[in-house]
Amino acid sequence: MSETELLPILLVPDAHLRAKARPVGAGDTETVRALAPRMLATMYKAPGIGLAAPQIGSLLRLVVIDLQPDDKPSPFIMVNPEIVATSAELATREEGCLSLPNQYADVTRPAEVKVRWTNLEGSRQELTADGLLAACIQHEIDHLNGVLFVDHLSPLKRNMLLRRLAKELKAKARDGE
Repeated sequence: MSETELLPILLVPDAHLRAKARPVGAGDTETVRALAPRMLATMYKAPGIGLAAPQIGSLLRLVVIDLQPDDKPSPFIMVNPEIVATSAELATREEGCLSLPNQYADVTRPAEVKVRWTNLEGSRQELTADGLLAACIQHEIDHLNGVLFVDHLSPLKRNMLLRRLAKELKAKARDGE
């Protein structure tokens, strides 16, 4: 199996998307090292800017993110990421998700976050992020906890969006796509 072989992205209502991922342990090192480049390749191909392991059916606390500043790959591979501080200031921006294709909504989250994680070499990393990167980090870490961006919406908006997605997926299946 090639390292860059693409992985299937799970769609709502797959149960993996609602499960809490477990911390990556010492015994998971090889799995994570093999999974990370495939997750990046899958994310780039989708295309997306973030992907969490539960979205490809792996319940490990692993996230890949790349906003591609200046249109150049600049990936973060975060093993066991955790948000250790958030700003009181909030920011609202439109979010979408590879597990809820073509569905978008405004989500309000802390404007700035401080995140800690381990890289693939086992070194602890820390970053304070704002803007799109802060939103993306929070979105992907939510996935590790079984939380989807629609869970930040009002029940009415969430139900409308999920019904629209179900209708689109049903139509796609009916049309043989």
